[in-house]
Amino acid sequence: MKMTKTKIAIFVVLGLLAPLVVYPVFLMKVLCFALFACAFNLLLGFTGLLSFGHAAFLGTGGYVTGYLMINTGLTPELGILCGTLAAGVVGAVYGKLAVKREGIYFAMVTLALAQLLFFVYLQAPFTGGEDGLQGVPRGALFGLIDLNDNMNLYYLVYAIFLFGFWLVFRTVHSPFGQILKAIRENEPRAISLGYNVTQYKWVAFVISAALAGLAGSTKTLVFQLASLNDVHWHLSGEVVLMTLLGGMGTIAGPLVGAGVVVTIQNFLSGGELGNYVSIIMGVIFIVCVLLFRNGIVGELQRLIKRNFS
Repeated sequence: MKMTKTKIAIFVVLGLLAPLVVYPVFLMKVLCFALFACAFNLLLGFTGLLSFGHAAFLGTGGYVTGYLMINTGLTPELGILCGTLAAGVVGAVYGKLAVKREGIYFAMVTLALAQLLFFVYLQAPFTGGEDGLQGVPRGALFGLIDLNDNMNLYYLVYAIFLFGFWLVFRTVHSPFGQILKAIRENEPRAISLGYNVTQYKWVAFVISAALAGLAGSTKTLVFQLASLNDVHWHLSGEVVLMTLLGGMGTIAGPLVGAGVVVTIQNFLSGGELGNYVSIIMGVIFIVCVLLFRNGIVGELQRLIKRNFS
């Protein structure tokens, strides 16, 4: 299913009108996690690298942005930029250690490094420990637009999501993206063609980490909070679920998966089933893996191709 100009225009317009119908804070949460899932999908869906520690980059972006905005009075655009850069730097270091490994060894290295960072943030004085960073000021964009207004903040978050979505789209459809797909499909053949596979995987890892940090920085601005939940391994598992549920290796899949997961969590958290959210999400994950291996978007694409092409 190709992203034509008409589909893109409809998507953009729907996003602009959405806060007139749906609570803006809920939409911002969906967009933040959708950007996080898009970043993860670049690594898993298009490069074939399964990271079990991607929450480390989301949390790093959130903590750096929150700390700077609380203690230095940094404007929101600079706070988000610093958080994104910090996550990219952590991703560059972690990537150098991880991309030389393959398969389950790569996944375990990313999980171990993420847990290491979790305990660093637990003990570090600048993170607030178990209390986290609370009361992060939203500030004013460029000193002009008050982000304490949820509508103003929504359109900033939406613009950030569109930028991240566009970056993933351009990366995937560039010559660089084609090489990533070749590595995913047959790494030994890519090596035999003369490509420095390790370097390509490292660059993809850094881009993915930076985008995850961008999502984390934005999330901190929305909820005015950065906490240990943002670097916990549970969140790394959730982004795997979002990607698989929406459709791994598809452009729109992470957005759909994030929307479904966040909606289910919000719907269940306020009711009697609130204590069983993790169990329900686990059941959904099992059903998705067993029956809908292509995800929601992947299955729709398969049905459209079979019936209309």
